[in-house]
Amino acid sequence: MDTMTPGRALVLGATGYVGSRLVPQLLDAGWSTRVMSRHPQRLTDRAWSARAEIVGGDASSAEDMATACADVDVVYYLLHSMDGTGDFAQRDRELADVCAQVAADAGVRRIVYLGALHPSGPLSPHLASRVEVGEILLAGEVPTTVLQAAVVLGAGSASFELLRHLSARLIVAPAPDWVLNRLQPIAIRDALHYLVESAAMAPDVNRSFDIGGPDVLSYRDMVLQYADIAGLHRRHLLTLQAPKLLTGIAGEVVGRLTPVPRGVAAPLVGSLVHEVICHEHDIEDLIEPELGGLLSFELAVLAALENEGRGEPGRLPEPGAQDPAYRTSADPTWAG
Repeated sequence: MDTMTPGRALVLGATGYVGSRLVPQLLDAGWSTRVMSRHPQRLTDRAWSARAEIVGGDASSAEDMATACADVDVVYYLLHSMDGTGDFAQRDRELADVCAQVAADAGVRRIVYLGALHPSGPLSPHLASRVEVGEILLAGEVPTTVLQAAVVLGAGSASFELLRHLSARLIVAPAPDWVLNRLQPIAIRDALHYLVESAAMAPDVNRSFDIGGPDVLSYRDMVLQYADIAGLHRRHLLTLQAPKLLTGIAGEVVGRLTPVPRGVAAPLVGSLVHEVICHEHDIEDLIEPELGGLLSFELAVLAALENEGRGEPGRLPEPGAQDPAYRTSADPTWAG
């Protein structure tokens, strides 16, 4: 690790789930933090807005990016165009190209990108695009850290909201057999820790790192365990052999059962046909985990439910907290 003194960080994607939680973490760590958004007014009500520098701009504009990158040491790239309209992969490719070139011209010391865990071989469009963005940034002139994560466990993240609402609504349901594929989720607290600490990596580090929590679970296991943690009745998912062509249909169904927008839900569901687990743990050689170690799936879910609505990344519930509170916060429409 480098001995970099916190300087100025630019966060792209601060209106998103991870970005909005990363900004206060960087501020608390001593970083002068700038955020750029096409809709800066959406950030003025954040608890950290008075402490950060908020500028308007479009990440697809080299001119706007040059202004945002001026005097910046580290750029956090948390953008994606997954909204269900047009060619999101092409838009993501163009955004990454602009960032890589402008950051190099501005003398940025490091880019940190939160990508996606993925297997080798053919990938879903969503995963393939996330991987391609990482490759574009790594091929640029600025040393880049690509953190590859699967499901991020935290109230408000798209992946967690899918899990939460499906667990609440599906008591007995058929499910495609790919819900048995293994995943390695990570708590938002731990993902943010790795993001903040990545800024201090030495200049010769230019690579991807797999990051995940201590538990490897199938999506079916996650649904059943979530229901148990949240105090819901026992859930039953009956796995059926289903061709991958039905993935699109499953995405449509999930989009109707959950508040997650269809344009986000469908690509996420499409990615479940893959096993996404850590294939290496090299990040441990450079960044120590938070005190007490990585949060388990159970503790990450408890923290998410306890902190719902507070925008807090990982405060654990008080000992002895009662299950009814978790049931209520797990799903406002829960009726037993």
